[in-house]
Amino acid sequence: MIFKDATLQDVDQALVQSSAAFADYAQTSLKVRAALMRAIAVELDSLGEDLIQVTMSETNLTEVRLKGERARTVFQLNSYADACERGDWLEVSINTADTARVPPKPDIRKTKFPLGPVVVFGSSNFPFAYSTAGGDTASALAAGCTVIVKAHPAHPKTSDMVAGAIKSALKKLGMDENIFIHLHGASNQVGEALVKHSATKAVGFTGSYQGGMALFHWANERREPIPVFAEMGSVNPVYLFPEKLNDNAALFAQQYAESITLGVGQFCTNPGLIIGIESDALSVFVSQLGEKITSIAAGKMLHEGIASAYKIKSQKAIEQNAVQLAGSASNANDTISGTPMVATVDADTFLSNPLLAEEVFGPFSLVVRCKDINQLHQIASSMKGQLTSTLIATEGELQKHSKLVQTIASTCGRLILNGVPTGVEVCLSMQHGGPFPATTDARFTSVGGDAIKRFARPVSYQNFSNALLPEELKNENPLQLWRTVNDQLTKNAL
Repeated sequence: MIFKDATLQDVDQALVQSSAAFADYAQTSLKVRAALMRAIAVELDSLGEDLIQVTMSETNLTEVRLKGERARTVFQLNSYADACERGDWLEVSINTADTARVPPKPDIRKTKFPLGPVVVFGSSNFPFAYSTAGGDTASALAAGCTVIVKAHPAHPKTSDMVAGAIKSALKKLGMDENIFIHLHGASNQVGEALVKHSATKAVGFTGSYQGGMALFHWANERREPIPVFAEMGSVNPVYLFPEKLNDNAALFAQQYAESITLGVGQFCTNPGLIIGIESDALSVFVSQLGEKITSIAAGKMLHEGIASAYKIKSQKAIEQNAVQLAGSASNANDTISGTPMVATVDADTFLSNPLLAEEVFGPFSLVVRCKDINQLHQIASSMKGQLTSTLIATEGELQKHSKLVQTIASTCGRLILNGVPTGVEVCLSMQHGGPFPATTDARFTSVGGDAIKRFARPVSYQNFSNALLPEELKNENPLQLWRTVNDQLTKNAL
């Protein structure tokens, strides 16, 4: 099946329809929005084996991986439905009037409004969880926004099937079909038109730095600039402190060999950079990591474009001055597989060569050998924004080097202790986002209930009668939300 790119007329029609649907959808209750997301979850699950087989053919991902990812996506939809209904993301606050004060203090109550139509660009490496019915779509629907998804050209059939499930859910609930609109577009022209259309009010994106920055610049070239919430990758540095490594070098080598090669390294949280201090323990770690990497077979990557980019970037990295290959699996003879490999370099060379700090998307990691803790701190200070940073350390080491820990924390969204960065839990306390260039806005997460906040803006009501207020601001608190009333968190009625 060949999917034609949307025309500029198609884009305009989609945004006009989405904007018209938004006028009503923005007024729906939290329960209605939650019901929609739960219905989408049911429809997605009901696609059964057919969806899995189609996605396997388009992505080279395994049946086990895809079934797990679909289950995660169903969980996300239900989780965001629950978060939507709880209403914490509205951050409702009320300060009641004081007429005896001079001058009189007004009654002021704050809630959040949905931004408007949201354009979502899904990722290639997560065809369910970060794509058509993924976290961006669920977050936007929860906020009361309508959604236009541009199908990822790497899995257009999958996107079409998932879009059909969303449409089916809307139909069964008797809701406007234009709350969700699905378009195809392999060309940059379609993406640019979607971002620059005057009816578009926000953008969600998961992908490359180049792609995310193109959307960001288009959004800021508009007469009315709009927010772009782009996740653009990360090298997810791992910092090895000597005491902890000395006790567990072999164990961490095993864990990181598995983490580096998980999903053929095609995760935004893949540990692409490991930084340690020269020691016998580090030598053992590098040696054992290299051995384990060598024993792991090359796996098929998502598509030839990603495989080609991986081969070019990994080869370029290991050809740099003073970089040594510490372990590599046997090269695959096809054009779609990614060969696992780990390399090593001294810190002086790393600090003088910016190319070595760039992401290599795939099963590759570079171990940087520092002379001492001061040089490790120097590398941490030079690090760009990351989704995650990991500390392999004892509590004593962290207490002794608290300034270093703070430096590392200042460059990432999630700080991990004695684990691996791969694996992103869907929960309220998850922060999946980080300082630029990991994302375009480090204040927000794209995973967990707080992701809804990206697509809403605060609005205050001053001196409105109770009858005219939105439900969440009424005196009786009919939705039973947690609200901050006169600076006290409560569910009590006024």
